[in-house]
Amino acid sequence: MQNLFQTPVDIEDYLITLDDFIDEQIKPLENQDDNIRFFDHRRENARTDWDQGGLPSKDWEALLTVARKRADAAGHFRFQLPKEFGGQNGGNLAMARIREHFAAKGLGLHNDLQNEHSIVGNLVQPLMVRDFGTEAQKQFIEPMCRGEMLWSFGLTEEDHGSDATWMETRAVRHTQDGVKGWRINGHKMWTTGLHVATHVMCFARHSGEDGSARGIGCFVVDTQAQGFEVGEYLWTFNMPTDHPKCSFHDVFVPDDMVLGDLDFGLACAQHFVHENRIRQAASSLGAAQYCIDESVRYAKERAPFGKPLWLNQAIQFPLVELQTEAEMLRLLIYKTAHEMDGMSKVEVAKRLTDKVSMCNYRANRLVCQAADRAMQVHGGMGYSRHKPFEHIYRHHRRYRITEGSEEIQIRKVAAVLFGKIKTT
Repeated sequence: MQNLFQTPVDIEDYLITLDDFIDEQIKPLENQDDNIRFFDHRRENARTDWDQGGLPSKDWEALLTVARKRADAAGHFRFQLPKEFGGQNGGNLAMARIREHFAAKGLGLHNDLQNEHSIVGNLVQPLMVRDFGTEAQKQFIEPMCRGEMLWSFGLTEEDHGSDATWMETRAVRHTQDGVKGWRINGHKMWTTGLHVATHVMCFARHSGEDGSARGIGCFVVDTQAQGFEVGEYLWTFNMPTDHPKCSFHDVFVPDDMVLGDLDFGLACAQHFVHENRIRQAASSLGAAQYCIDESVRYAKERAPFGKPLWLNQAIQFPLVELQTEAEMLRLLIYKTAHEMDGMSKVEVAKRLTDKVSMCNYRANRLVCQAADRAMQVHGGMGYSRHKPFEHIYRHHRRYRITEGSEEIQIRKVAAVLFGKIKTT
């Protein structure tokens, strides 16, 4: 078994390769043609098309597309995917380390926090299709990787968030023009990326009782289908927004666009929940470390009242607390991700679900605390948008709600701790 007090040499070597790629191709792009406007104090205004409901501006999304294409051409974007799809079989530990490393660099085109763009993609939907799709559906994988086919995710409803088994969206058997399929009616919200999506994964109940996981299917709806409508884009703490509501009014979906087991479609939604949570935790850890490091650097440079700022214990002690928490979380994240790499998904869900939840809720809370402390250490400039800390806070604050709120994560840990969930 590897020494868990350090990540494997091949992963650390790959970070050097990624850094070289960023320096050679991404940083110059970030500074080219005034693209830096998307990352300086004007960033939110430059990224947002206020006249189009707060959507991401076309120039901003075009820049992200160029960055992704460069990363894909260099062999980095698909890192986590199997080699058969042009990837490098990147595991959970490698992905966690990369996420941490990128976030610790601060804001940038290499790993933008606003919309989770990264030159190493978190490409979970192609793997969903690989593991749940029919042979015909697997032909979607390459267009997905190239960004030609984009799927949004329609699970949450206005009155049903954390417990999706009470969803009200319904699917009933229907034949249209001689084609067998389903007629869907209902509403979804937080369907991120729907302004550019070609399809949306709509989870709908077709049988069974409310509260039961059985009887919910995953229906892949063409966004051009008759009866499908995109509604209000919900403005958030962190703009621009690509998080709309949407509605389904007698929308027809053929049988060949049902993903996975018709009765257990929620398995598609849960397929990468642990992978997403550990990567999210690693990203939060990296951003927290950036805030801590910047605060320490500033406290050593700043000299109010004739002495260095860092000499004040009111500055030292909070940063020591944060750094201690970061060091402990780093080891737990690495250990958990490493153990995930040696287990099947079923084993991970059974044996490591509490550890993943620990990593997630503590890291997401830490980054909010670290960003807040960085604002305080930097004073008025820290609070302003000339520094990135308020932006980091606003982005990572949502992680305490998405991918399962921190209360859900804590409840998961408690279920294991008190024996409701058995891990052995």
